[in-house]
Amino acid sequence: MKRALPATLFFLALLALWQLATWSGRWSPVLLPSPLHVAEYLTAALQDGTLIEAIWVTMRRLLAGYLIGVVLGLPLGLAVSSSQLLKDTLGALALGLQTLPSVCWVPLALLWFGQSEGAMLFVVVMGTVWSVIIATDHGARNIPPIYARAARTMGSEGLHQWTRVILPASLPFLVSGMKQGWAFAWRSLMAAELITYSPSLGQGLGQLLNIGRELSQMSLVITSIALILVVGVAIELLVFAPIERRVLLRRGLTIR
Repeated sequence: MKRALPATLFFLALLALWQLATWSGRWSPVLLPSPLHVAEYLTAALQDGTLIEAIWVTMRRLLAGYLIGVVLGLPLGLAVSSSQLLKDTLGALALGLQTLPSVCWVPLALLWFGQSEGAMLFVVVMGTVWSVIIATDHGARNIPPIYARAARTMGSEGLHQWTRVILPASLPFLVSGMKQGWAFAWRSLMAAELITYSPSLGQGLGQLLNIGRELSQMSLVITSIALILVVGVAIELLVFAPIERRVLLRRGLTIR
Protein backbone atom coordinates (compact mmCIF):
# COMPACT_ATOMS: atom_id res chain seq x y z
CA MET A 1 0.00 0.00 0.00
CA LYS A 2 2.82 2.40 0.88
CA ARG A 3 4.44 1.75 -2.50
CA ALA A 4 1.16 2.05 -4.41
CA LEU A 5 0.31 5.52 -3.12
CA PRO A 6 3.35 7.38 -4.55
CA ALA A 7 2.93 5.58 -7.89
CA THR A 8 -0.77 6.51 -8.02
CA LEU A 9 -0.03 10.15 -7.22
CA PHE A 10 2.72 10.21 -9.85
CA PHE A 11 0.45 8.97 -12.65
CA LEU A 12 -2.37 11.27 -11.56
CA ALA A 13 0.09 14.16 -11.81
CA LEU A 14 1.03 13.06 -15.34
CA LEU A 15 -2.65 12.99 -16.31
CA ALA A 16 -3.10 16.47 -14.84
CA LEU A 17 -0.15 17.80 -16.84
CA TRP A 18 -1.58 16.17 -19.96
CA GLN A 19 -4.94 17.85 -19.36
CA LEU A 20 -3.27 21.21 -18.76
CA ALA A 21 -1.36 20.83 -22.02
CA THR A 22 -4.62 20.28 -23.93
CA TRP A 23 -6.26 23.28 -22.22
CA SER A 24 -3.34 25.51 -23.15
CA GLY A 25 -4.40 25.39 -26.80
CA ARG A 26 -0.82 25.19 -28.01
CA TRP A 27 -1.44 21.86 -29.71
CA SER A 28 -4.31 20.90 -31.95
CA PRO A 29 -6.79 18.38 -30.47
CA VAL A 30 -6.03 16.23 -33.51
CA LEU A 31 -2.40 15.93 -32.38
CA LEU A 32 -3.00 15.95 -28.62
CA PRO A 33 -6.48 14.78 -27.59
CA SER A 34 -7.54 15.17 -23.99
CA PRO A 35 -7.34 12.29 -21.49
CA LEU A 36 -11.15 12.19 -21.40
CA HIS A 37 -11.37 11.83 -25.18
CA VAL A 38 -8.82 8.99 -25.14
CA ALA A 39 -10.69 7.33 -22.26
CA GLU A 40 -13.92 7.51 -24.23
CA TYR A 41 -12.25 5.94 -27.25
CA LEU A 42 -10.68 3.25 -25.05
CA THR A 43 -14.08 2.39 -23.54
CA ALA A 44 -15.76 2.19 -26.93
CA ALA A 45 -12.95 0.05 -28.41
CA LEU A 46 -13.12 -2.34 -25.44
CA GLN A 47 -16.89 -2.64 -25.77
CA ASP A 48 -16.82 -3.47 -29.49
CA GLY A 49 -14.04 -6.02 -28.96
CA THR A 50 -11.38 -4.34 -31.10
CA LEU A 51 -8.79 -4.03 -28.35
CA ILE A 52 -9.56 -7.41 -26.79
CA GLU A 53 -9.00 -9.10 -30.14
CA ALA A 54 -5.78 -7.13 -30.71
CA ILE A 55 -4.42 -8.13 -27.30
CA TRP A 56 -5.29 -11.78 -27.95
CA VAL A 57 -3.63 -11.79 -31.40
CA THR A 58 -0.47 -10.17 -30.01
CA MET A 59 -0.25 -12.48 -27.00
CA ARG A 60 -0.79 -15.57 -29.18
CA ARG A 61 2.09 -14.56 -31.44
CA LEU A 62 4.28 -13.65 -28.49
CA LEU A 63 3.71 -16.86 -26.54
CA ALA A 64 4.36 -19.06 -29.58
CA GLY A 65 7.63 -17.33 -30.49
CA TYR A 66 8.78 -17.04 -26.89
CA LEU A 67 8.21 -20.72 -26.09
CA ILE A 68 10.08 -21.76 -29.23
CA GLY A 69 12.96 -19.46 -28.25
CA VAL A 70 13.12 -20.93 -24.74
CA VAL A 71 12.95 -24.53 -25.99
CA LEU A 72 15.83 -23.82 -28.38
CA GLY A 73 17.83 -21.62 -26.03
CA LEU A 74 17.96 -23.87 -22.96
CA PRO A 75 19.72 -26.89 -24.51
CA LEU A 76 21.97 -24.66 -26.62
CA GLY A 77 22.95 -22.68 -23.52
CA LEU A 78 23.77 -25.88 -21.64
CA ALA A 79 25.84 -27.08 -24.59
CA VAL A 80 27.74 -23.78 -24.69
CA SER A 81 28.46 -23.98 -20.96
CA SER A 82 29.95 -27.48 -21.31
CA SER A 83 32.26 -26.81 -24.25
CA GLN A 84 34.91 -24.14 -24.66
CA LEU A 85 34.71 -24.58 -28.43
CA LEU A 86 30.99 -23.81 -28.42
CA LYS A 87 31.62 -20.93 -26.01
CA ASP A 88 34.06 -19.38 -28.48
CA THR A 89 31.76 -19.92 -31.47
CA LEU A 90 28.05 -20.18 -30.68
CA GLY A 91 28.46 -18.23 -27.45
CA ALA A 92 30.20 -15.36 -29.24
CA LEU A 93 27.51 -15.41 -31.93
CA ALA A 94 24.75 -15.26 -29.32
CA LEU A 95 26.45 -12.37 -27.53
CA GLY A 96 26.75 -10.44 -30.78
CA LEU A 97 23.21 -11.12 -32.01
CA GLN A 98 21.71 -10.21 -28.66
CA THR A 99 22.92 -6.64 -29.17
CA LEU A 100 21.34 -6.46 -32.63
CA PRO A 101 18.23 -4.24 -32.59
CA SER A 102 15.09 -6.33 -33.02
CA VAL A 103 13.86 -4.32 -35.98
CA CYS A 104 16.88 -5.49 -38.00
CA TRP A 105 15.34 -8.96 -38.22
CA VAL A 106 12.14 -7.68 -39.83
CA PRO A 107 13.45 -7.10 -43.41
CA LEU A 108 15.07 -10.54 -43.39
CA ALA A 109 11.86 -12.15 -42.11
CA LEU A 110 9.78 -10.40 -44.77
CA LEU A 111 12.09 -11.56 -47.55
CA TRP A 112 12.08 -15.15 -46.29
CA PHE A 113 8.46 -15.53 -45.18
CA GLY A 114 6.60 -12.63 -46.80
CA GLN A 115 3.71 -10.83 -45.10
CA SER A 116 2.81 -13.77 -42.91
CA GLU A 117 2.54 -14.99 -39.35
CA GLY A 118 5.77 -16.89 -39.96
CA ALA A 119 7.64 -13.63 -40.39
CA MET A 120 6.50 -12.31 -37.01
CA LEU A 121 7.16 -15.66 -35.35
CA PHE A 122 10.71 -15.65 -36.71
CA VAL A 123 11.36 -12.15 -35.36
CA VAL A 124 10.10 -13.08 -31.89
CA VAL A 125 12.21 -16.26 -31.79
CA MET A 126 15.30 -14.31 -32.82
CA GLY A 127 14.58 -11.80 -30.08
CA THR A 128 14.30 -14.52 -27.45
CA VAL A 129 16.73 -17.35 -28.13
CA TRP A 130 20.02 -15.46 -27.79
CA SER A 131 19.17 -14.05 -24.36
CA VAL A 132 18.17 -17.50 -23.12
CA ILE A 133 21.40 -19.03 -24.45
CA ILE A 134 23.54 -16.41 -22.70
CA ALA A 135 21.62 -16.67 -19.42
CA THR A 136 21.75 -20.47 -19.39
CA ASP A 137 25.46 -20.49 -20.14
CA HIS A 138 26.14 -17.86 -17.47
CA GLY A 139 24.05 -19.70 -14.89
CA ALA A 140 25.65 -23.10 -15.53
CA ARG A 141 29.17 -21.65 -15.39
CA ASN A 142 28.54 -19.85 -12.09
CA ILE A 143 27.38 -22.91 -10.17
CA PRO A 144 29.83 -23.73 -7.34
CA PRO A 145 32.03 -26.64 -8.55
CA ILE A 146 31.34 -28.50 -5.31
CA TYR A 147 27.77 -29.18 -6.54
CA ALA A 148 28.96 -31.12 -9.57
CA ARG A 149 31.64 -32.96 -7.58
CA ALA A 150 29.14 -33.94 -4.90
CA ALA A 151 26.71 -35.14 -7.56
CA ARG A 152 29.38 -37.29 -9.23
CA THR A 153 30.34 -38.72 -5.85
CA MET A 154 26.75 -39.86 -5.38
CA GLY A 155 26.67 -41.40 -8.85
CA SER A 156 24.94 -38.64 -10.78
CA GLU A 157 26.33 -38.25 -14.29
CA GLY A 158 25.30 -37.18 -17.77
CA LEU A 159 21.70 -36.18 -18.31
CA HIS A 160 20.74 -36.93 -14.71
CA GLN A 161 23.35 -34.49 -13.43
CA TRP A 162 22.26 -31.78 -15.85
CA THR A 163 18.55 -32.10 -15.07
CA ARG A 164 18.79 -32.75 -11.32
CA VAL A 165 21.79 -30.61 -10.33
CA ILE A 166 22.96 -28.11 -12.93
CA LEU A 167 19.58 -26.75 -14.08
CA PRO A 168 18.06 -26.40 -10.56
CA ALA A 169 21.24 -24.74 -9.25
CA SER A 170 21.27 -22.25 -12.13
CA LEU A 171 17.55 -21.49 -11.87
CA PRO A 172 17.96 -17.88 -10.60
CA PHE A 173 20.08 -17.08 -13.66
CA LEU A 174 17.61 -18.86 -15.93
CA VAL A 175 14.65 -16.91 -14.57
CA SER A 176 16.55 -13.66 -15.09
CA GLY A 177 17.47 -14.71 -18.63
CA MET A 178 13.92 -15.78 -19.45
CA LYS A 179 12.63 -12.44 -18.18
CA GLN A 180 15.14 -10.63 -20.34
CA GLY A 181 14.21 -12.87 -23.25
CA TRP A 182 10.56 -11.96 -22.75
CA ALA A 183 11.42 -8.25 -22.86
CA PHE A 184 13.40 -8.73 -26.10
CA ALA A 185 10.57 -10.82 -27.55
CA TRP A 186 7.99 -8.16 -26.68
CA ARG A 187 10.00 -5.41 -28.38
CA SER A 188 10.71 -7.66 -31.35
CA LEU A 189 7.03 -8.41 -31.88
CA MET A 190 6.06 -4.75 -31.69
CA ALA A 191 8.65 -3.95 -34.37
CA ALA A 192 7.35 -6.79 -36.55
CA GLU A 193 3.70 -5.82 -36.14
CA LEU A 194 4.43 -2.19 -36.99
CA ILE A 195 6.03 -3.15 -40.30
CA THR A 196 4.23 -6.38 -41.23
CA TYR A 197 0.64 -5.82 -42.26
CA SER A 198 -1.74 -7.75 -44.45
CA PRO A 199 -5.57 -7.86 -44.43
CA SER A 200 -5.34 -11.63 -44.05
CA LEU A 201 -3.43 -11.32 -40.78
CA GLY A 202 -5.09 -10.55 -37.49
CA GLN A 203 -4.54 -7.06 -36.13
CA GLY A 204 -2.26 -6.99 -33.11
CA LEU A 205 -1.46 -4.02 -30.90
CA GLY A 206 1.47 -2.95 -33.06
CA GLN A 207 -0.68 -3.06 -36.18
CA LEU A 208 -3.40 -1.00 -34.47
CA LEU A 209 -0.71 1.54 -33.60
CA ASN A 210 0.35 1.73 -37.22
CA ILE A 211 -3.26 2.04 -38.41
CA GLY A 212 -3.74 4.95 -36.02
CA ARG A 213 -0.68 6.63 -37.53
CA GLU A 214 -1.92 6.13 -41.08
CA LEU A 215 -5.36 7.52 -40.23
CA SER A 216 -3.92 10.35 -38.07
CA GLN A 217 -6.17 9.05 -35.29
CA MET A 218 -4.19 10.09 -32.24
CA SER A 219 -6.64 8.54 -29.78
CA LEU A 220 -5.95 5.13 -31.31
CA VAL A 221 -2.20 5.78 -31.24
CA ILE A 222 -2.20 6.78 -27.57
CA THR A 223 -4.53 3.90 -26.63
CA SER A 224 -2.30 1.37 -28.42
CA ILE A 225 0.84 2.72 -26.73
CA ALA A 226 -0.86 2.62 -23.33
CA LEU A 227 -2.01 -0.98 -23.83
CA ILE A 228 1.45 -2.07 -24.98
CA LEU A 229 2.86 -0.55 -21.80
CA VAL A 230 0.17 -2.05 -19.54
CA VAL A 231 0.48 -5.56 -20.99
CA GLY A 232 4.28 -5.49 -20.69
CA VAL A 233 4.20 -4.29 -17.09
CA ALA A 234 1.42 -6.73 -16.18
CA ILE A 235 3.42 -9.72 -17.45
CA GLU A 236 6.44 -8.53 -15.47
CA LEU A 237 4.51 -8.01 -12.22
CA LEU A 238 2.08 -10.93 -12.42
CA VAL A 239 4.28 -13.64 -13.95
CA PHE A 240 8.01 -13.06 -13.68
CA ALA A 241 8.19 -11.13 -10.39
CA PRO A 242 6.39 -13.87 -8.36
CA ILE A 243 8.49 -16.61 -9.99
CA GLU A 244 11.72 -14.72 -9.29
CA ARG A 245 10.68 -14.02 -5.70
CA ARG A 246 9.80 -17.66 -5.08
CA VAL A 247 13.06 -18.93 -6.57
CA LEU A 248 15.14 -16.56 -4.44
CA LEU A 249 13.20 -17.28 -1.25
CA ARG A 250 13.60 -21.04 -1.73
CA ARG A 251 17.35 -20.47 -1.79
CA GLY A 252 17.36 -18.41 1.37
CA LEU A 253 17.87 -15.15 -0.49
CA THR A 254 15.83 -12.00 -0.07
CA ILE A 255 14.31 -9.72 -2.64
CA ARG A 256 12.86 -6.28 -2.11
